Amino acid sequence: MMTCLLVDDSRVIRKVARRILEDLDFECREAADGSEALKACRQDMPDLILLDWNMPVMNGLDFLKTLRKEPSGEVPKVVFCTTENDMAHITEALRHGADEYIMKPFDSDIIASKLAEVGLVEAA
Repeated sequence: MMTCLLVDDSRVIRKVARRILEDLDFECREAADGSEALKACRQDMPDLILLDWNMPVMNGLDFLKTLRKEPSGEVPKVVFCTTENDMAHITEALRHGADEYIMKPFDSDIIASKLAEVGLVEAA
């Protein structure tokens, strides 16, 4: 079973994303900020990270930059899931190793199509 780490400071967003990803046969863990996410990755690197940009303690971009320098940090597919929708944010995220970008609010079709694009699920 594929694993996903949901990283968002909103418990509601994590709950919604968890439901969608579990329906896609992912085993999910959660983190409320980038620092928690880094600890979780150091314990067990997931196949997928669904990542918010704006969080306390450590934001998503700082987490991503740190993750990609970790042993096996290049392995997870990282999909930003955020309200930051200007081209500068998207370009910066992709430049630092994000695989895809989803705008909030999202639904199951959007997540499934992005995961198909990065090769984690079969296209519908």
